[in-house]
Amino acid sequence: FATKDLQMLDLLSDFDFTGHTFSVKPYLSYFIKNNQSLGLMLSYTESKGTLASMSVDFDDDMNFDIKDAMYRNSSYSAAIMYRSYIGLARRGRFGVFNEVALSFASGEADFNRLIGGEPRKTHTTYMESRLSFSPGICCLIMKNVSFNVSFGVVGFYLRNEKQWINNESAGNRFSSGANFRFNLFNINLGLGIHI
Repeated sequence: FATKDLQMLDLLSDFDFTGHTFSVKPYLSYFIKNNQSLGLMLSYTESKGTLASMSVDFDDDMNFDIKDAMYRNSSYSAAIMYRSYIGLARRGRFGVFNEVALSFASGEADFNRLIGGEPRKTHTTYMESRLSFSPGICCLIMKNVSFNVSFGVVGFYLRNEKQWINNESAGNRFSSGANFRFNLFNINLGLGIHI
């Protein structure tokens, strides 16, 4: 997203941002009973965002510019999951499911920016465990192929982070929390092959 003419309530201008997120989540599951499966999911996620410029002007005494800021994050995770399905059609083509997953993740992030004209790099490594609940919809589009859509709704997490600024240790932090909301950025689309 880039524009020199963007103005939001005369506060934000000269906005130039690029970014992407890439995620791969293969999984394997086995039906232990009718409409109940147990499985393993592996995941790799990479995100990168670059803010080339942004100007914020509240009033004459309070304004600032941000230039050449970059954020990058990559993580690996493994999860044990359980799904229960409920069929919505007599022929079994459509169904809803609820997925419960216990995951463990490890990753690192870099945040580069200029402060007072000097470059500053913040490097963070983290480990996280998460218990999540995700409802979804399943549609068998062929005899052995299904299309799945799931929504992240509820989750509990524990996270431990270590941080370095310009290669000097800046400390560590332990956090925990819970989410009880629908997240538009946590919609998963996928194909399933049933053998």
